Parts: sequence; structure tokens; C-alpha cells
Amino acid sequence: MSASIAVSTQATDTDNDYILTVTDITKSFGGVKALKGASITMRRGEVTALIGDNGAGKSTLVRCLSGIHQPTSGTISLDGYDVTMDSPHSARERGIETVHQTLAMVEELSVWQNFFMGRELTRGFGPFRFLDRKAMKKAAAEQIAGLAVNAPPVTSRVRRLSGGQRQAVAIARAAGWNSKIVIMDEPTAALGVQETARVESVITKLKDSGVAVLLISHNFDQVMRLSDQVWVMRAGVAVAGRRTSETTGNELVALITGAQSA
Repeated sequence: MSASIAVSTQATDTDNDYILTVTDITKSFGGVKALKGASITMRRGEVTALIGDNGAGKSTLVRCLSGIHQPTSGTISLDGYDVTMDSPHSARERGIETVHQTLAMVEELSVWQNFFMGRELTRGFGPFRFLDRKAMKKAAAEQIAGLAVNAPPVTSRVRRLSGGQRQAVAIARAAGWNSKIVIMDEPTAALGVQETARVESVITKLKDSGVAVLLISHNFDQVMRLSDQVWVMRAGVAVAGRRTSETTGNELVALITGAQSA
């Protein structure tokens, strides 16, 4: 089944600072309501953090944004226009890339092969086309170098990379397709201190290049260091939004637990 994208003809958000507006999204699985009217916004060139306890609805919301699930109701607006994404492919076509915890890389393939997996460059004419390995190696190397990733040559096999190097390559791959939004699910959860610092540097570089980043993290120190905006989810709803500079870790904990209301 081919992917499709439905786009409305009327803008729904006149504030050009907002690249993404999610309004009253619900998602039900049978009798279970995973999302109960969640609403968030994201600004261009910012890191927006999404936090909450397990079961709060974070993963379901991310899957709706990345095209894995379709909302039961509500709207998703990108660049001011309502969009419907019925698959991860259609989300990528709209410029939304997701770096999952599993990273979705093939261990036995090289860095450049993983970088272009499913998006291979070819050369030739008509039906006589061949993989353009030279162009793919060059493009992958330039993208990784552009994000200052501490990674080995693009000819290295993924199985030889450290956890931090794999994560950095996955982020560079996500950012390498004129992405507007990169979603990162716990990008440093299994990494040590030095590798975490390297990956955070990549995230900062991505933000500085104008890409909007949605960061899902249980690490409040990381959220406070990297994010510009924080949305707190509880019981399937985004119960509060805070500018990071105007909140504290203690307030965020209180919002997550319900000890403090929005």
C-alpha cells in the first residue's frame, strides 16, 4: 500500500515561529485511551522536551507524529497546515525523522550503507542504473563531518562502532534529508558520560542549524541543559508547558506526579 499525505489548503497557525502544532490528539486501542486530548507546540530551531512517567502517553504521541499510528481524533499542523501521515514514509516525506532507541541499523553494513538504506543513490540511464557508491560515501562523510560527529570512516561496519558513535550516526542520518523535525527517543539512555556529552553536542549542532528537535528523556539534568521548551505529559494529556529557563527540575517533578497543577 502506498503512503499518502493529505494537506489542507488553509493555514491553521499564523505564528511562523511554530513549526508543529498538535491539537487535542486522542488515540484509542480498543477500550484503552492512550491519548486523551494532548496538545503541544514546537518552535523552529529549538529543542522541545517531552517528559512524563511510563504510560503517560509520550511514546504514543511520538508514534502519531512519526506516522506509525494515526490519531483517533485531533489535528497535527506542520508549517501552519493540517497534515495527515499514514505511515513513517509519509512522515519522512514531510520532513519528520525519528531516531528510535533501537536505532534501526544493520550491524553488518557499513556506515554509509546504513545512511542510505532505502534511499540509495543511482547513476545511469533509463533501466540501466547502478548504485553510486562514491556519491553515497561522500555525502555520508560530509553530513557526519558537518555535525562534528566523533565517528570512524564511513566505510567502517556498524558492529564495530561504540554506542555513542552509533547514536551519532543515527542522528546524522535522520538530519541528512532536509529534515524539519528530528524526534529522539532517549538518545543517551545507554551511554556513558563522555559518549553522552558527544551526542548532546550533536543535538546542539542540529538545533543551531535550524532543525527543530523533539527530545524524549527521563534525564532531567539533560532536559534542563538542552531544551528550550518542556511539555509534561500525564495520563494521556500534556498537562503543562514551560519555557526551560523559567522552570526547575523540582517543578517538573511536581507536575509529573500531580503534586502541582499547571
